[in-house]
Amino acid sequence: MSKRDYYEVLGVERSATPEELKKAYRKAAIKFHPDKNPDDKEAEGKFKEAAEAFDVLNNADKKARYDQFGHDGMKSGGGGYGGGGGFSMDDIFDQFGDIFGGGGGFGGFGGGRSQGRRANRGSDLRVKVKLTLKDIAYGVDKKLKISKLVSCDTCSGTGAKDSNSYTDCSGCHGTGYVTQVVNTFFGRQQTTRPCPSCDGEGKIISEKCTSCHGDGVRKSEEVIEIRIPAGVADGMQLSVSARGNAAKRGGVNGDLLVVIEELADENLVREGNDLIYNLKLGVIDAILGASIEVPTIDGKAKIKIDAGTQPGKVLRLKKKGLPDINGYRHGDILVCVDIYIPENLSSSEKSTLEALKDSKSFKPKDKGQNIFDRMRNYFR
Repeated sequence: MSKRDYYEVLGVERSATPEELKKAYRKAAIKFHPDKNPDDKEAEGKFKEAAEAFDVLNNADKKARYDQFGHDGMKSGGGGYGGGGGFSMDDIFDQFGDIFGGGGGFGGFGGGRSQGRRANRGSDLRVKVKLTLKDIAYGVDKKLKISKLVSCDTCSGTGAKDSNSYTDCSGCHGTGYVTQVVNTFFGRQQTTRPCPSCDGEGKIISEKCTSCHGDGVRKSEEVIEIRIPAGVADGMQLSVSARGNAAKRGGVNGDLLVVIEELADENLVREGNDLIYNLKLGVIDAILGASIEVPTIDGKAKIKIDAGTQPGKVLRLKKKGLPDINGYRHGDILVCVDIYIPENLSSSEKSTLEALKDSKSFKPKDKGQNIFDRMRNYFR
């Protein structure tokens, strides 16, 4: 079943402000919260759907990709999603708990889940990948050498010297959370926050690992192979799940954000999915017609120039441009004809042209539109 439009899910316009998005998400979260709809799989699905929509629309980069490419723009180079497509209930409460008062509890509802130790999350990494038009046309596999934080081998990411070098936090009794009940406009509200004594880890280290000095991570280099899909554009950002920095003292890795940088081509200029080539055509070829080779993404293509071709004429090579990222259509190559007029002629060349100057065929004819009119009408 196809995904619903994220704006439709939250019931907002595309011009909605961050506050309007938060308000709409809170309304949906309250309506479909699992405590209010126990054992209701449909409500749970809508609860997750609203979280996914808010995750994308509340993030400037993700929202820009979604607005331009729709759900296909959320697909990562690794085949996953940059949005909330893989959210579990715990993910939602951890990531958006502040929207409705902490770990999911709000109004008269509880947390909607049993509280466990909070999962740390590593930071995201951002890298640029330079692509040629050919890379963009067909997609490409790239191997990226990334300097990043990885889990410490010595302590397996715990940050402690050994299993006897840490104890449960007395402030939260090892849960990583502290809970408080307050009276609000919505009634009695239970808020759950990360424990300040242990930063939500549930453990206190008494003796640190000597290799990572208690951080649980170390610097390393990793070669990551990703698939860049066909049809990407300059500035587009792909998200590769869990390939960013490791979290300190255990948890979930951040994401690797791959930013596309499109290299300029020496012959072809990109305009959306179309490619434009400016053909310098000799005046004799324009008069008599010719067979001319023009550059394409794959090499060259031979095209026929009709006799009497005028400056500004645009020839179209269908489906020789770039694909949409969703693969539904291909752009074209537009060959724009520019007639080359020689500047320096020999005496014999001048004599030949002088003899033709008064010929009827060489007298200009008014065809109603000049080159600028034709170009303007073509691109309307």
